[in-house]
Amino acid sequence: MKEFSAADFEALIKEWITSLIKFAPALIGAIALYFAGKYLINFIVKMVSKLMNKREVEPTLQTFLLQVIRWVLHIALFLTIVQVIGLPATQFIAIITSGFVAVGLALQGSLSNFASGIMILIFKPFRVGDIIEGKGQKGTVKNIGLFATTLNKPNNEQVIIPNTQLFSDSIINYSREEKRRVFILVGIGYGDNIQKAREVLLQIAKDQPLALSTPEPEVMVEELAESSVNLSLRYWCMSADYAVCYFSSLEEVKNRFDAANINIPYPQVQINQ
Repeated sequence: MKEFSAADFEALIKEWITSLIKFAPALIGAIALYFAGKYLINFIVKMVSKLMNKREVEPTLQTFLLQVIRWVLHIALFLTIVQVIGLPATQFIAIITSGFVAVGLALQGSLSNFASGIMILIFKPFRVGDIIEGKGQKGTVKNIGLFATTLNKPNNEQVIIPNTQLFSDSIINYSREEKRRVFILVGIGYGDNIQKAREVLLQIAKDQPLALSTPEPEVMVEELAESSVNLSLRYWCMSADYAVCYFSSLEEVKNRFDAANINIPYPQVQINQ
């Protein structure tokens, strides 16, 4: 075995120093590029954040997009530094690309919900606080996440719906418009006077303090059914007052029809012995 002499050690040190001197400009350049790149990334992210706030982009979408921008810029900075140092950047690009492909294949279902969440946040079919109906569920939107949307049902039951299911189905937004029309369908007997029932129904709408005077309330004959003449009472109110108007008017229909001797037909069973 060959002994490691002082001369060999000195030669090794000189070789290291020579390599370090040759590599020093690239290393200094890489360090300078790193700090300059960090400053530029922070500047770009702040500018994009201000632009999003000005455009009133949803906070959840803002956070996600800013993270994506930050990650993309950091990856670009890393690859630029690798090239400055002299390392083969193509290998790093291949590794990063393979990683993204593997993650995408493993999370296909989650990515579908994620893509739908982005579409919801961009197109805004509803917002937090809106009352909506979708996928057979109705409630107040409490949270719009990137993967699922949370609703609070009228009985304070919480429903979490995957964004793919919600976005691919029809969505009814009860809060988007400022005003809503109250629609109450009620049947009267064929022997009852339609005009009298119409006057009672119109008076109910006029006496409702939360009802809007314009458009004027109206009563229409909807159907000549098997055992009743079906009338509809229609009047407008503010969307926030809809529930109060609907339920109070429904109760008034029963009370005032009873007082006016107007029958509300109901199914009856006759037993012959």
